[in-house]
Amino acid sequence: MASEESPLLTSNSDGATAHDAVYDRFTRGQKRWIVFIVSFAGLLPKFVTASFVPSIPQVAKELNSTHAAVSLTVSLSIFATAIGALVWAAYSSFYGRRSMYLWGILFLCVGSCGVATSTSLRSLLFWLFIQTFGCSGGLSLGAGVIGDIYKLEERGTGIGVFLGATLFGFAVAPFIGGAAAQYWSWRNLHYSLAAWGLLEMLLIYLAFPETSHPGTLGIDKLTRRRWIHITWINPLSSLWLLRSPNLLAVMVASSLALITDYVLLVPLAYTIGVRYGITNEAVIGACFLPNGLGNFIGAPLAGLLSDVVIRKWKKKRKGVWFLEDRLRATWIGGLFMVPLSIAVSGLVTTYVGGPIGLWLNLLCLYINGMGVNFVMNPIGSYNVDVVHSRSAEITAANVGVRSLILSAATALVVPSIEHIGVAWTYIIAAVLALVGQGIIFLTIRYGDRMRASVNVDFSTIETN
Repeated sequence: MASEESPLLTSNSDGATAHDAVYDRFTRGQKRWIVFIVSFAGLLPKFVTASFVPSIPQVAKELNSTHAAVSLTVSLSIFATAIGALVWAAYSSFYGRRSMYLWGILFLCVGSCGVATSTSLRSLLFWLFIQTFGCSGGLSLGAGVIGDIYKLEERGTGIGVFLGATLFGFAVAPFIGGAAAQYWSWRNLHYSLAAWGLLEMLLIYLAFPETSHPGTLGIDKLTRRRWIHITWINPLSSLWLLRSPNLLAVMVASSLALITDYVLLVPLAYTIGVRYGITNEAVIGACFLPNGLGNFIGAPLAGLLSDVVIRKWKKKRKGVWFLEDRLRATWIGGLFMVPLSIAVSGLVTTYVGGPIGLWLNLLCLYINGMGVNFVMNPIGSYNVDVVHSRSAEITAANVGVRSLILSAATALVVPSIEHIGVAWTYIIAAVLALVGQGIIFLTIRYGDRMRASVNVDFSTIETN
């Protein structure tokens, strides 16, 4: 049985040098441009979901519904994200990243116009599903693109920049959505999202190259194909990758960390808003900004740290790469920043009033945003490292299952706060985050045995 110190993967073979050439297809400037485009596309899913939250009271009033009923849109959006991420990722392995971006954004534009014209809760839910389904490939496709253009020692930084830009939208969007609801119209906001989608579609069509490695797409391997070739691909096939114990473990760990984000942000109007007397939708939306700033700063730092960890341990082992090394970069976020920030926020909200309590909560939101990225980024990069040839699919499988977990958790947040209070709800979330970090520790310690139990065509240094 191989140990953690055994020479699992070395980087001194001729095959590794030859494989490195595939990452030289694009110049440094072209890679930055590609990252900009996929980050711009990755912002859309965050805006679609997060910009809607502050406008829930206004939407409920206009559609003659209840806050609780309209709040179901959050869970529905998360569910649509799960389905869409799997579909777009699976088809991107056959048709390519570029094609799936274009088709997905078309669904987004149609769905956004449908949301803007909705006159009932039923039509709102239907069009919101179409809208979210269309843009849900942003994260999985973006991670796949980063894996296509950056080699192992640079990948964490690339994914960090991508995640930092996209997650910043998760915090900016509520402020914009709240301001739109307060001073403009939530319907016009969704027309604006449709216009954004059209701009993104034009940008991708004119200036975004196909990044998949030459000869790896399913359609490239066909000996005969029609002018319009439509192939059925099972979108659930990506989930089969999670039969690998190590991939399943890090997915669960990332979900438990991300739950803290949703526990803090989704009921913000009913926790911080009620506790500190904030009723203006724009101001409530602004309270999301510290978390977004933490995302924006934390993601690139976490990516850089994970690359440093990879290089450090490869040097320590004299050129040997151990797959789970990157997960060591999660400690600072998973053990300290994430659990402490949400636990302190719960206690402050319960026991500390006035401006001091509000400012302490905003600080906790900032630290939580950074901490979650110090967990999510190394795990996201690890997934791409482990099954590099199916990077978009493993990312989609994570997003899909994680979204279902988050959908259920989100639905339980408000009832939990009502029954056991803010403090205990947040402390439970903190304990779950620590459990997730324990899972990561076990994955680092026994990663070789976990991988040996189920082989899902893991990457080697020659194929990464």
